[in-house]
Amino acid sequence: MEVLNVDEPRKSLVNVKVGKNVRIFNFVNAYGCSIDDDSRVGAFVEIQGGASIGKNCKISSHTFICEGVHIADNVFVGHNVTFINDLFPRATNADGTVQNTADWKLVETKVQKGASIGSSVTILCGVTIGENAIIGAGSVVLKDVPANTIVAGNPARIIRKVTDR
Repeated sequence: MEVLNVDEPRKSLVNVKVGKNVRIFNFVNAYGCSIDDDSRVGAFVEIQGGASIGKNCKISSHTFICEGVHIADNVFVGHNVTFINDLFPRATNADGTVQNTADWKLVETKVQKGASIGSSVTILCGVTIGENAIIGAGSVVLKDVPANTIVAGNPARIIRKVTDR
């Protein structure tokens, strides 16, 4: 992988490990992360440090991939998907001081090979989305999604198993 260290008015990529044939569109903010071979990242996406995107992934526009999110190969992420990495987010501590990186605990999220995440999905931290799982648009994922299942709703519930077409 090549390491990009670019800062342009239309694109901000700082210390990003980028594989072969990766396509990154305008207005992407990515830093300290990795994007593997043949993946595509749409416009207005943020990928934070410590996040990883596998091979052959499609990350659609307006998506937020925070620190601690690990996306395996062949994953589709729809438009406006939000990942969360803090179970108890607060602006300040009990004593009123502003929180900093030492005042919260990172909780990782894993998206396994071949999963598809619909547009406007919110995924809380600490979950694993199983291989080939499908998450319906607008869902809120609070717990693990088993492999080869379709979930949808708020909170996301199992609808049925994924079957061959």
